[in-house]
Amino acid sequence: MRAPTIRDVAERAGVSKSLVSLVLRGSGPVRPEKREAVLRAVRELGYRPNAAARSLSEQRTRTVGVLLDDLRNPWFVELLDGLNAPLHAAGLHMLLADARLNRRMGHDLAEPFLDLGVDGLVVVGTVPDAGALGVLARRMPVVVAGAREEQPPEVDVVAGDDERGARLATEHLLGLGHRRIAHLAGHGAVGALRRRGYEAAMRAHGAQPLVEPGDLTEEGGYRGTVRLLSRPERPTALLAVNDMAAVGALSAAAELGLRVPRDLSVTGYDNTGISRLRHVWLTTVDTSPHEMGRRAARCLLDRFDTPAGEGRVRLAVPTLEIRGTTGPPGDGLTG
Repeated sequence: MRAPTIRDVAERAGVSKSLVSLVLRGSGPVRPEKREAVLRAVRELGYRPNAAARSLSEQRTRTVGVLLDDLRNPWFVELLDGLNAPLHAAGLHMLLADARLNRRMGHDLAEPFLDLGVDGLVVVGTVPDAGALGVLARRMPVVVAGAREEQPPEVDVVAGDDERGARLATEHLLGLGHRRIAHLAGHGAVGALRRRGYEAAMRAHGAQPLVEPGDLTEEGGYRGTVRLLSRPERPTALLAVNDMAAVGALSAAAELGLRVPRDLSVTGYDNTGISRLRHVWLTTVDTSPHEMGRRAARCLLDRFDTPAGEGRVRLAVPTLEIRGTTGPPGDGLTG
């Protein structure tokens, strides 16, 4: 049995093939009754557009490349969920690549997307080669989501206000009575901004910052916390650069016999699904990754319509999710 064609749809709906094409592309003025007749014929016949033929006629592949800094980061998964829905609604499909793996294998980060002829690119997280992004941005729309490094002028950025979010978390701990508050720091522009927000809040309240260098991993959070808690005057509260590092901090505290939050308050950052697990229930800064993904998709779709112009930076306002890992200093401690 042969597959239905666009001609079959047109005959069933009693319209021309060109009008069927307009309805399927969602473009051009079409009377509501004609549009409904076409859509009803599509459903009844089980018609599926030929993607290859449509790509040739439109000179588009209807695909969007998504380059992830690290597929293991749970924050990226939630952003991808928000990114996918608007792209799917616009008839676009995502093609994913892991930048960390490509770098380790010595592969060009951009080459696969150029070979596949994607219509646009969303870069999720920090990708160090801004020059390569500039080359890509002159050939297709490029949006960076969740990173704050300086980008080429043609690239749009959708990210969180990291400095403001870190201030929120630090002020929460200060408001509980803590003064010996440490920060498990991270790398890159996002890590620097979160550190700056923490330090600004500490100094504004006359407290001395204590920064422990680290990374964005659970293991890094664990090792950094062990070092902090081994100090003669250990901190009573800790702000981790992200939720993964905070989970490592919780593990370290438990192994050292400290109770959270009575002996040590812990705050994460990103409000990932991990932070909402009942046995974790982590106080954290909500950066709305799902909404950030949705905004990145909208930004890319807008670029398809108006490709020219300078890139813009759009910052999401962070909020604090207070859960079970923060409280006042216990046992008469004054922070």
